[in-house]
Amino acid sequence: MLKPEHLLRSLLPRRLSLIQKLTILTGTVVVLFMTLFAWVNIDNLQKLLVNNTVRDLDNLASTIIRMTYHQMLADNRLAVYQMIDEVGDRPGIERIRMINREGIIVHSTDPDEIGHILDQKAVHCNLCHQPGKALIRPPLLDRSRFFTLPDGTQVMGLAKAVRNEASCSTAACHVHTGAAKVLGVVDIIVSLDVLKSDLTSYRNRIILLTVLLIILLGASLTFFTLHLVNRPVNELLRHTARLAQGQLDCEMTPTSSDELGELMRAFQLMTNNLRQARNDLKEWGRTLEQKVNDRTEELQRMQMQLVHTEKLASLGELVAGIAHEINNPLSGILIFSSLVAKDKRLDPALMGDMETISSEALRCAGIVKGLLEFAREYQPKMMACNINQVVIDSLRLVECQSVFQNVAILRELGSNLPEIMADQNQLKQVFINIFINAGQAMHDLQQGELQIITAAESDPADGIMIKISDSGGGVPNEQLCKLFDPFFTTKGTGGTGLGLSVSYGIIQAHGGTITAESIVDIGTTFIIRLPRCPECIEQEWPEPLSTV
Repeated sequence: MLKPEHLLRSLLPRRLSLIQKLTILTGTVVVLFMTLFAWVNIDNLQKLLVNNTVRDLDNLASTIIRMTYHQMLADNRLAVYQMIDEVGDRPGIERIRMINREGIIVHSTDPDEIGHILDQKAVHCNLCHQPGKALIRPPLLDRSRFFTLPDGTQVMGLAKAVRNEASCSTAACHVHTGAAKVLGVVDIIVSLDVLKSDLTSYRNRIILLTVLLIILLGASLTFFTLHLVNRPVNELLRHTARLAQGQLDCEMTPTSSDELGELMRAFQLMTNNLRQARNDLKEWGRTLEQKVNDRTEELQRMQMQLVHTEKLASLGELVAGIAHEINNPLSGILIFSSLVAKDKRLDPALMGDMETISSEALRCAGIVKGLLEFAREYQPKMMACNINQVVIDSLRLVECQSVFQNVAILRELGSNLPEIMADQNQLKQVFINIFINAGQAMHDLQQGELQIITAAESDPADGIMIKISDSGGGVPNEQLCKLFDPFFTTKGTGGTGLGLSVSYGIIQAHGGTITAESIVDIGTTFIIRLPRCPECIEQEWPEPLSTV
């Protein structure tokens, strides 16, 4: 069953192809011009044959006059008439007659018309005898005439005057007055059958040659049109149809270097661009989901940081108030416990209890101090500094502690790092907190490893990065998001849970970020990013030692 579009196409009249249109158009033009050429050629040939025939008849008439000249001077008319009759027997000559000045036919190869008088008003006489004057030397073509004999034969006649020469007027045989210029006329009538036969033969050859040329020209034009026009156009149509079906992987090779070849190259370039655009769209579609997920995760991280910041700010205000309230009674406990411990009236058995009260009070005072530091708004004293020097100074303060006894410290400090604007003391506090936490995480290991890396960001305008990694036990994922929360600790009763919170606030006050990554039984990595100092000039710093 035909599809609707196929049915509609079958009902519509079939259109002519480009090669058919060009063939019909060029064939029509060639036929018209070749027909015109043949007609002009045949017409010119007909005129040429007529002119040649007229000249031949004129020459024949002149020959007859010269041949009979001496016989006429001797008045030997019999010999003259015999000569005329012999010439008249030649093929194609219908009759030859001699007409005197009075229009009387004195001799003719047709005896029946001898003695007849011609009417000077007849059509064939008007060539010389025009009203009012007589032409002595009419033009050659004007002396010829075409007519049809009673038997239907088409003939041509030519009259040539016999002029009165000096010898004619002085001859003894007969005397013509010298005033007469024309003595008579020699009229020759020939059949046009030979002329028509030659013309017909030539016309047939011209027609055959014209038809042959039309066929050859048509075949040549069709061949070159198929090769130079139709084939490239069909290739373009097939290529366009494939493009319409979405086959953008198709290739097309130009068949020439002319305008059609340029068009084919332009189509191929367009196909390549469309294919590249489609591949880009596919790639964009494949990566869109990943980009959305990455953006969603980034937004979630930013939201978590914002929530964490707000939570720390609110908690800081609460903690500051509580710390101040606790600090006053705690001071009283410390003072009175010290006084009681020094009183001699105290039972020695209670001395240990009093020392426990004092130590626990001091421990509470340390917690309160940490709370106050956490709640304090950081106002860093910014100055240009080199981050490598800050890291080295921080390591010197902690590397001799017992927690680093079995820890190898690896330093990969980048060279030519841009300077940053920072409070060196606060940054040292951050690094010391992280170093001590890392040392405590590796305290039970026989051989731990602390790796410190500093480097510039991929874009130098973004600043620098500090990466601190340990080979401790790591932090589970469910606890990793709480690592910077106040009072959260993985050390049990051995820590306050405020060190990383304070570090988080310091890094934020410097316009940077701090994040943590951890794998259980592998270790934990802290990544700190700080902005560079835009006004500072980069300086070259000596290469630090790779290991300590």
